Amino acid sequence: MRNPLSPQVESDGTYRPSWLAMKLATKDTTDYDGHVYTNAYQGALKILMICTEQKAMTMGNGKAFSTGNHPVEMLVPMLHLRAAGFEIDIATPTGAPVQIEMWAMPEKDETVMGLYDELKPRFDSPMVLSDFVSESLTDTSPYCAVFLPGGHGAMLGLPDNADLGKILHWARDRDLHTLALCHGPGGLLAADLPAAREGRADDGFLYEGYEMVVFPDSVDKQTPRIGYLPGPMPWWLCERLTGLGVNIINTKSNGMTHIDRKLVSGDGPQAANAFGRLAADSLLDELNT
Repeated sequence: MRNPLSPQVESDGTYRPSWLAMKLATKDTTDYDGHVYTNAYQGALKILMICTEQKAMTMGNGKAFSTGNHPVEMLVPMLHLRAAGFEIDIATPTGAPVQIEMWAMPEKDETVMGLYDELKPRFDSPMVLSDFVSESLTDTSPYCAVFLPGGHGAMLGLPDNADLGKILHWARDRDLHTLALCHGPGGLLAADLPAAREGRADDGFLYEGYEMVVFPDSVDKQTPRIGYLPGPMPWWLCERLTGLGVNIINTKSNGMTHIDRKLVSGDGPQAANAFGRLAADSLLDELNT
């Protein structure tokens, strides 16, 4: 008999959430509201979305969580940004395919699934971050924002990627927006890598003193109880960010969004629609003035 609290093993030996966790934490549709942006952007500036290419997160007990980018946290904001007139380039550290938490895919949401089907070739063959660093870190590069979608997989391969760190510093230097949702702020840690800070004054973490909302450590500590995670997290995202001087202003994951200067953040999948609208409106407010 199936234990509703036991994480479910996949063919590659990783674990997706338990039956109960799937019932509580995933839906087959989204709350994407189809907002029409009457002031949609008409220019050539684009958004760079940086995704994880890793799937297996080894937990504190040695079991591997089947992760990647959360499809709702990636696709719903993309729908808003595209509706607002922005083209989105997709990149991973080495150009390996974007990993997606397919068990969380809202398969009855026709709009979201339509976007996924359209972009699947680009998810399978994304840009390479090192190529972007060598070719596009210029003052004339046609980008207005960097987007780090959520999913626990954002904590794999991105926080320790110096190319991402260089891109974040470049984006700040050029006064671009940075968009980070749920566990996506894990990628912001790359800005503190020595290789990313090379040649820069030692003036602290790039986002020191910023307010943001992030998926709470307190929730990650509870989810193994219902089998969402197959064990305790290998490290704690909010703890790491707070240690670098970030002010995390949420204690729950209930759809909260926030903007501090040019950093737009959201706390989890319930925030995906509002986060997408806030990001789109913030970009339009700046670029259409």
